[in-house]
Amino acid sequence: MIKPAILALEDGSVFHGVSIGADGETSGEVVFNTAMTGYQEILTDPSYSRQIVTLTYPHIGNTGINEEDVESHRIHAAGLVIRDLPRLVSNFRSVRALDDYLAAHGILGIADIDTRRLTRLLRDKGAQNGAIVAGAQAQGDEAVARALAGAREFPGLKGMDLAREAGTREIHEWDDGEWQLGQGYADFRQRERPWHVVAYDFGTKHNIFRMLTSRGCRLTVVPPQTPASDVLAMNPDGVFLANGPGDPEPCDYAIKAIREILATGTPVFGICLGHQLLALAGGATTVKMKQGHHGANHPVLDIDRGHVMITSQNHGFAVDEASLPANIRATHRSLFDNTLQGIELTDTPAFSFQGHPEASPGPHDVSPLFDRFVAMMEKRRQPA
Repeated sequence: MIKPAILALEDGSVFHGVSIGADGETSGEVVFNTAMTGYQEILTDPSYSRQIVTLTYPHIGNTGINEEDVESHRIHAAGLVIRDLPRLVSNFRSVRALDDYLAAHGILGIADIDTRRLTRLLRDKGAQNGAIVAGAQAQGDEAVARALAGAREFPGLKGMDLAREAGTREIHEWDDGEWQLGQGYADFRQRERPWHVVAYDFGTKHNIFRMLTSRGCRLTVVPPQTPASDVLAMNPDGVFLANGPGDPEPCDYAIKAIREILATGTPVFGICLGHQLLALAGGATTVKMKQGHHGANHPVLDIDRGHVMITSQNHGFAVDEASLPANIRATHRSLFDNTLQGIELTDTPAFSFQGHPEASPGPHDVSPLFDRFVAMMEKRRQPA
């Protein structure tokens, strides 16, 4: 049965479509993602907490949903906006349809709207607060007014600390390695892993942990508010700062812990939110971006090597390169808008990257950064 749905933006724009998920209302920051594949990974990426994701590729859902292509234990996106939901699902791993998946998780979705118009609007005006009303009640002027009110009442992500919500609640070990066709995710419980890494989980994508594990890292995952003293008491070879949602500046607990860890000379590697937190701990500042970066086709310049890499991106905040102190240097820069993509501390073994070198979805051009982190730990262990 076809049910109506409404998407409204804070600027007054209204889109009418059909519901492809749960009934009800939801609000969040509306962003667009240009990836052509990987909708399941995008939906389950914790970095999309409190965001309504618009996918610019017109046909979404044609490969269905499987049990393996998830990046967390649940859907984190506040809603999904697409142009067309194919009725035919065709993939040998598929176990259910996208609309059934959204409904089962209580997530609202809207289809059959002009996503090109919406994307142009978000491109020109920047990310907008928005709301979706879906189901039988999404009809008439009253429903439109309710959707507009929901969009305008959403406070926005600036100043919002979401890491403590998206991160793990308890310390645990991680043993899964990378996925292989016909074999699933490798089990590293009985394999030797020479490097002990303590990973701060601010809302981590699972493939980050899988790629570290596959490189010989024994991972101890800790909650976002874990004090540095507790982490250092575990005697790690390195500390990893994960991705996550929201504004990095309110995460004062993490910034304080990172400063204390840096002072010990322990190797540190950060990704996405972890990159921003490392910069803040080093004395730099961050800014809210107009549209943010969301997609799997973003060119990034490796400044040292002069190489261009195609990367996966998902962030709405960026480190202000002009604010970098003398002991932090830029290592990577976006070729879309010249924003800072990577940094390195010159007085302690620590570096970070704004994009997602683990991809999922996207290219793996930047995956050697994981090898760099391992090499950094190996160097520190060598006798002086």
